[in-house]
Amino acid sequence: MISSKTQRQPQPKIVVGPKSSPGLVVMVPDTGSSQDMIRERAYALYEGRGREPGQEEQDWFCAEREILGLAK
Repeated sequence: MISSKTQRQPQPKIVVGPKSSPGLVVMVPDTGSSQDMIRERAYALYEGRGREPGQEEQDWFCAEREILGLAK
């Protein structure tokens, strides 16, 4: 029997990589704070390249690798 005092661990969600990298599946914790951190880092990368459009997806994936510690 599970005690009501036992804390439940957040269940990981499955994240599938971009279409250009078939077969990439990564387990990450389902936390809003990591998404916020990724969003902020991706925006910083966008600003760092002079706010030029066209590489937003690349900024996001780079931010994910940095924040979540994913290998290239």
